[in-house]
Amino acid sequence: MSTSDLEYPPLAFVDIETTGSHFERDRITEVGIKSLIHDQVEIWESLINPQTFIPQNIQALTGIRPDMVSKQPPFGCLATEIARELEGKIFVAHNARFDYGFLKASFKRVGINFKPKVLCTVKLSRLLFPEQPRHNLDTIISAHKLKISARHRALGDADLLLQFWRVCEAKLGREALLKAVNQLIGNPSLPPNIDKALVDSIPEKPGCYIFYGENRVPIYIGKSISLRSRVMGHFQGALTQRKEMKLSMQVWDIDWIETSGELGALILESRLIKERMPSMNIKLRRSKDLCAWRLGLDEVGVLTPHLVGHRELDPGVQDNLFGLFYSKREANNYLKAIAKKHRLCEALLGLEKHVEGKACFGYQVKQCSGACIGDSAIELHNLQLKTALELFQVQVWPYKGAIAIREAGHMHVVDRWRYLGTAINEDELYELADSGGAEFDLDIYKILKKALAGSFKSQVIPLKLGDPV
Repeated sequence: MSTSDLEYPPLAFVDIETTGSHFERDRITEVGIKSLIHDQVEIWESLINPQTFIPQNIQALTGIRPDMVSKQPPFGCLATEIARELEGKIFVAHNARFDYGFLKASFKRVGINFKPKVLCTVKLSRLLFPEQPRHNLDTIISAHKLKISARHRALGDADLLLQFWRVCEAKLGREALLKAVNQLIGNPSLPPNIDKALVDSIPEKPGCYIFYGENRVPIYIGKSISLRSRVMGHFQGALTQRKEMKLSMQVWDIDWIETSGELGALILESRLIKERMPSMNIKLRRSKDLCAWRLGLDEVGVLTPHLVGHRELDPGVQDNLFGLFYSKREANNYLKAIAKKHRLCEALLGLEKHVEGKACFGYQVKQCSGACIGDSAIELHNLQLKTALELFQVQVWPYKGAIAIREAGHMHVVDRWRYLGTAINEDELYELADSGGAEFDLDIYKILKKALAGSFKSQVIPLKLGDPV
């Protein structure tokens, strides 16, 4: 069979315009499709009423104004027709996750299951023209001298993809192009900038993975007991979840660090996020401004919370600390929430100025039981405060000194809730135990507290310097 006898499978070059980037919240305003079947081109296009506001910046980019779509059919009225137009064809789009994700979500809302084979032209460009520094659509237009008819309109951009296809065929031949398509269709869930060989080299072991954006800037750090499966989970989820789609479109490289097990992975993740500050990790924070409440009796017998700041704080040693917080504001908000829930007096708690014999503001709006003016006993107020705070008491370190927590042949060395390091032999073990000065970290405290209350309790080895394990 000659090269000219090779036939492409049916292809649908697709582009959409939308009201934004969130495929659950935003809506489609235009669909353009150029189908290539037996070397013949078929065209389908339509404006779509999004039934929601089109932001001004989107109007400026696309030229699609509300008056242009107000009398157009909504997606639900066109869904069957669009599905029929795409049926049996390879779905070809630039950064295909975006277009496919929007259409899949839109079809799902009207009860249509949309699952075509997907070909991303970013991946195709990267595979066929690796010497190009970038593979966005504007770069492809410039590099291959494509003719622009209507940039940022659905059919105009779909036509650019068809032109790019023709360029690929002319430069490389039909056989090489079909081979590239078959290679990419077999790996539809990988981001456009990530090679399958890299993902295949990630082990199915515990550890942390690091996603990098352009210029090796860390954008996300995660952990798993099975690294490769978790990394692939991000990429597969990108077809249905906006957060995963946004992450996948930014990933340019991946690193990973193996650990001894789940506990080691949890600790390493917490440390790496604080060290490297990836842009898409928001939960784990630095502990530099930690504070906590400490209870004490004043001269008239009122139990009063006093805020202990970072410089005076020694969690794990001090036995009268409650609720570690990242800031003074967070600590005050927590105390206010307790006061409201238990009808405690904010004046006696020091949250507002207390004037002897005068009711606090909370009493006036029936949120205080009246301990400030003697309507409720101070002893009861003290008991309610102490009971509420005890649920969040910071646990004093329950061991006489440093300990090792055994995990899969490695030993995590910990003292007073501070993680000192992981040892693989006895010399390292006692060197770490004797090192001392690690800073307290709230996230690691929570990890260790949970571990030592659970399955790792039986894996604890108390360390006395000089004694063999």
